Amino acid sequence: MVVMRKLRWVMDGGGFWDLDISTPKTLDGLASPVPGDPLPLGLSRGARLSRPRQLQFTQLFMNAPFLPSFSQPHGFTLQRVLSLPFSDNWVVFLLGQFNLQKFISSVKNSEEKPARVSSWLKTFGSHLKKKSLYALGLCSEFQLTPDDTLLFGLDSYDYTDKPRGKAILHHKFPHHDLTLEAVHPGLFVDKIGNYWDVPFSMAIDLASSTTSDSSAGYHLSAHYASGSPKQFESIQNQNDRVPRTLLPGLTFKSVFSCRKSIDIWRSETPKLKRVQPYDIFLSDPRVSASGMIGAAATTYFGENSARAQTDDDGEHSAGLFLQASGIKSSFLADLFGSISFTAQHGNFQRPFLDLSRFQARLDFPSGSKFLSGATSLTQDLLNSQKPNLEAVQAVFPNATLSLQQQIVGPISFRVDSGIAVDLKNLEFPIQAHEPVFAVEYALHVLGSAKAVAWCCPKRQEFMVELRFFET
Repeated sequence: MVVMRKLRWVMDGGGFWDLDISTPKTLDGLASPVPGDPLPLGLSRGARLSRPRQLQFTQLFMNAPFLPSFSQPHGFTLQRVLSLPFSDNWVVFLLGQFNLQKFISSVKNSEEKPARVSSWLKTFGSHLKKKSLYALGLCSEFQLTPDDTLLFGLDSYDYTDKPRGKAILHHKFPHHDLTLEAVHPGLFVDKIGNYWDVPFSMAIDLASSTTSDSSAGYHLSAHYASGSPKQFESIQNQNDRVPRTLLPGLTFKSVFSCRKSIDIWRSETPKLKRVQPYDIFLSDPRVSASGMIGAAATTYFGENSARAQTDDDGEHSAGLFLQASGIKSSFLADLFGSISFTAQHGNFQRPFLDLSRFQARLDFPSGSKFLSGATSLTQDLLNSQKPNLEAVQAVFPNATLSLQQQIVGPISFRVDSGIAVDLKNLEFPIQAHEPVFAVEYALHVLGSAKAVAWCCPKRQEFMVELRFFET
């Protein structure tokens, strides 16, 4: 079954890679995916633009006093930031969030019926004083050196007495990215959309970085978690089974991969002269394909090393698995692969319908499961037997589709969705899984940047954010 765990676009490196997702559940707009097996981590893409930086940019250069968001059960909220630059290398952000939906409901449900304007204003002000309407975040960013950035964040919410804190250090090597992170508590999201709070989480991550379309790379990381994970505001998925990879313990991960990209066709038609494309990275019509193959290995120490014959989805475990129960440790290794296809028409220069883009990606997160299913399926066909349903299901990859169409000027519409294939469901064996709809506004004066308003109906989440080209 396909699970689109990331609310990041296909072209931005989403899919089954373990990258942070965007979510309105937290003030900083981020949550981490529950690590999957065998953890095929993607190559590092550097630090993302923080939520306070996004708000600062929209307030200064886009005349947007607030950025809206929506999530259940909180409802519709508005965010604004106040920046305090203490020096060229140090800035402090005070991020505030106001729950507009809760405020309106409070006013409507009020039993007070003021007769005069002064009384109405007094009642109105009394509702605004309710602490439950507000959430505050304090964020401090230090530019230690041109290659080192240190971030501290502390968020306070009305629904919990425990603030959410984090510290992150980014270091940029010539060909590597290093990230050190500690969060208390850490927010994680699993495959079916449940959010989990881990009391304390710490990670060290080193990844090779490259801008080449055809290259080899690796990714090394260590992750430590302590405390008992607790479910965080699950409203549509009532499965309270804690994912094994979130249990207390120490995890070491390593991934090695090779990637190759080719252009099947590229337009030779010249672009319009003296007309800048709305996005320079979406200005070349072409048809291209890329493939990736790699190996991933994970070592667990602690309670997270416990593993039965089936994984968290109830399916048979895949890959090479070794376990030493005496010292609470285990080892898992497997192959993985990915194939993607991209087709684009238009230069994104003209005012109307000058960009049509389609992208499809097939992910094979477990090479051993694929080979086992393919072998079983081949034997059934050679012996003129009916193919085993589980073997057929095992060879199906995780599919993700993306469609983008310019509407007018810098505005385009986009939809990304996973494709779920469940052969046991005879009535609807193929379904769209967790579609994400978005309207993008290209900030063409910056070359490649966009304001995105996206909505995920299944998770009942809506958010407006900025996305800059990440290297």
